Amino acid sequence: MWQEMSNPAVLAKIGRRLKDIRIKQNMTQGELAERAGMSILTVANIEKGKPVSMLLFLCVIRELGLLENLELLVPETKISPIELKRMQGKKRHRVRHTKDNSHE
Repeated sequence: MWQEMSNPAVLAKIGRRLKDIRIKQNMTQGELAERAGMSILTVANIEKGKPVSMLLFLCVIRELGLLENLELLVPETKISPIELKRMQGKKRHRVRHTKDNSHE
């Protein structure tokens, strides 16, 4: 479902869901804004699916009690014991492409 949607459509759907959760928790936009340390306009923009900073988004989902759900969105990378032994001391910190294997 999400893969077929454009980025603006995804933002709009997330905004609607956050609004539904806020209302279900019997919270006004003003209350959420005050608790999250932002303006009512920012909360309204998030609920309308307008782009906001990651920090503001995190403040809203924290106040709605949804922060733990990030584990599902961005799971921790699991490494098998065999792979861990092979990589011991060789943790990758970045990806670098050479001219021969770069993706153009």
